[in-house]
Amino acid sequence: MSAHRLTSADAWRHWRAMPDHVAPLSPRNDVGAPAVAVLIPCHDEAATIGKVVADMRAALPHATIYVYDNNSRDDTVAVARAAGACVRHEPAQGKGHVVRRMFGDVQADSYVLVDGDDTYDAAAAPRLVEMLVERQLDMVTGVRRMQNAAAYRRGHRFGNRVLTGLVRRLFTSPVADMLSGYRAFSRRFVKTFPALATGFETETEFTVHALALDMPVGEVAVDYRERPEGSASKLRTVRDGLRILRTIVVLVKEERPLPFFGTAALGLFVIGLALGLPVVAEFMRTGLVPRLPTAVLAVRFVLLSFLSLACGLILDSVARGRKEAKRIAYLAMRAPGFDADVRAP
Repeated sequence: MSAHRLTSADAWRHWRAMPDHVAPLSPRNDVGAPAVAVLIPCHDEAATIGKVVADMRAALPHATIYVYDNNSRDDTVAVARAAGACVRHEPAQGKGHVVRRMFGDVQADSYVLVDGDDTYDAAAAPRLVEMLVERQLDMVTGVRRMQNAAAYRRGHRFGNRVLTGLVRRLFTSPVADMLSGYRAFSRRFVKTFPALATGFETETEFTVHALALDMPVGEVAVDYRERPEGSASKLRTVRDGLRILRTIVVLVKEERPLPFFGTAALGLFVIGLALGLPVVAEFMRTGLVPRLPTAVLAVRFVLLSFLSLACGLILDSVARGRKEAKRIAYLAMRAPGFDADVRAP
């Protein structure tokens, strides 16, 4: 036996070529290849979860597949267990709660998150992990490519386009599909992700977390198909769309407080000017202030604008400190796709 350096990309290719019966016994196997965990959140997906587990097993034969049941009332648990998945439970209802539990519990080097509704192409999973490892990224998003028009309801498509465009403008990043449920993550992304969402807005948190910390990210086009017969979507277009919009507003306030409060300050100042200029003009002409309530209201708007700007400046300093702390915690974790000294024949 002689020691030599084996790059992470070589280790990944070696790991994929291993016989199906050889599985990693720990977060890293004996050839130094990254252990992969497939995470599948589920609620009433008995009609599809068996196929999803089988397809992911075929695509990533050495990965450990976890199905987290979220209070299913059908046979989701029994079907997932029969398919060979490691089944766990999260009693707090909502996808965000499930993601928080999965990210806290599961130990691996690379993670693949996929919905249990059999709408995403499992065969794309190796490409997501390959890009993650070989390019040393922290998140790779599966950008949905519709196989037919019925796969993506018009309301969902419109909402995704609007919300993705909003985040793209606010964070100046070319995000193509912010709400995709098919992603690969590095360990340091998963273990530094705050996971504060409770529902479907967790995908928005993924994207904003990566953009706020300037993490290296990538995208891969993946086929997206309609749900099979007997499977129903849990997403409610209007309700969940409004929740996602609210999450975007809150995250912008937390991550970009100066632009957020600065915009509010500008709006208040403009209203104050609009109300106050006619009063000032009349005073300059006559020496009188007959519209005293309007003058007082204008002054209040101007004062509120300065207060808003002051809040933005103070919170911007606080946000910078929080970002530095999160960045330090992020950098303390091992980078994805690192090179390791391993022994090989």
